[in-house]
Amino acid sequence: MIKIAPSILSADFSRLGEHIKELEAYGADMIHIDVMDGMFVPNISFGIPVIKSIRKLTKLPFDVHLMIEEPSRYIEDFVKAGADIITVHYETDRHIDRTINYIKSFGVKAAVALNPATPVALIKHLISNLDMVLIMTVNPGFGGQKYIEYCLDKVKEVRTLSDKYNKKLLIQVDGGIDEVNIREVVSGGANVIVAGSAVFKNGEIEKNMKALRAAI
Repeated sequence: MIKIAPSILSADFSRLGEHIKELEAYGADMIHIDVMDGMFVPNISFGIPVIKSIRKLTKLPFDVHLMIEEPSRYIEDFVKAGADIITVHYETDRHIDRTINYIKSFGVKAAVALNPATPVALIKHLISNLDMVLIMTVNPGFGGQKYIEYCLDKVKEVRTLSDKYNKKLLIQVDGGIDEVNIREVVSGGANVIVAGSAVFKNGEIEKNMKALRAAI
């Protein structure tokens, strides 16, 4: 089954609680939470207090994507705030294997994200110990960007590694995914789709979720 993980970065923050309840009602499989520090990416979003405050609103898994420097400093805090999956960027952590194991020691799922220009080969030896790999299909930091075509090849590479080393691996794509290209990335091997603008555009969450499902 293909999972859809709406990114609340594109939500109307004045109606965030309402939106989360709508996402659950309209078939979201998890909530994607983009945490940005203004250092690794040129933007600042939200952090631990916001996650804590919305955790009580839904039973959906919280897929927490840490676009921050030295993410290992904050793993325990995000677990306590309610994270079910924690994704760290390969590019931000000198000791990525250690961080993966640290995340898993709390009983939550561990994922690694790769920026568009970061080769998949760098995580070959990590695949067997990961719950998910996130292929960024835009450069991280802002919502509403255009999908980068060459990232599809990276999705296919991860699928090949998954078939060989970890058949249960979730393969997530994030960036510029909509009803036009969602089928392409799914055919390439992705099974978790992050969608922000495509879900929240015009405030029509139900309609947009149905359109994404239909396009798959």
